[in-house]
Amino acid sequence: MPELDQPLSEITDLNLYDNMFSSIPDEVFLMHNLEILNLSGNRLQSIPPEIQTLCKVKMIDFGHNQIETVPAEIGKLAQLEDYLYLHNNRFHTVPPEIGQLDKLKYLNLSDNSLTELPAELGGLTRMVELRIMNNQLTALPEACGKLVNLRELHLKKNRLSGLPEIFGGLPRLRVLDAEDNQLLHVPESVTECTRLRRLNLRNNRLSGLPERIGRLTNLLELDLRSNHLTELPESLLEIEGLERLDLRWNHELTVPGWLQRLEDNGCIVYV
Repeated sequence: MPELDQPLSEITDLNLYDNMFSSIPDEVFLMHNLEILNLSGNRLQSIPPEIQTLCKVKMIDFGHNQIETVPAEIGKLAQLEDYLYLHNNRFHTVPPEIGQLDKLKYLNLSDNSLTELPAELGGLTRMVELRIMNNQLTALPEACGKLVNLRELHLKKNRLSGLPEIFGGLPRLRVLDAEDNQLLHVPESVTECTRLRRLNLRNNRLSGLPERIGRLTNLLELDLRSNHLTELPESLLEIEGLERLDLRWNHELTVPGWLQRLEDNGCIVYV
């Protein structure tokens, strides 16, 4: 680690990104007033239990490393309130203790090998954005329905065949991206997310949409490319502000004549 021009106990912001560290330098754990820690783009293989000594840290970026396990001690970081970035690593699970980070707003677990998420994730009730793209998830825990402040949920490139009926508990959701999964249907509860602005369901196995999808009156973009749609609910006409509707590569879709009315309202429709 480079020489520092101030005592370790006075350092509040440490950026060591894009170096060749294979482990976190021991000196870091003596920085008891540290609030921001960036070790992204290194070669870290693990996060040691000593991480719990950083009791004042608010932001951590461990993205783009080679981390194989996330320790339970991560849950001891009670002041972690802004972001925890763990994307582009090699771990298969996250510990249930992660649910103790009840101040956290942004969590990025994308580009790992996750096959499941702990139910304790539902304890992150201040979460604003959750990114778990490009993993191997086959299901979401029902407890995700407790993330009442969630605005963006990114699920792209997993193995989800369905989503639980949790969306009634996510009243602030504005972005739902579930592209490149194996979804067979859209939960009815999605229609309760009336603040939703972007819904991406591209490249799934959907044969239809909820009849009440017209309740999404704030929706601006709806991407349904590369599914198995055969028909569309006429309630789509109720989304008067819709700007973009993409229906390409639904080879069995009967295109209804009323789609012209959406275009007359200014919506760009791709079929």
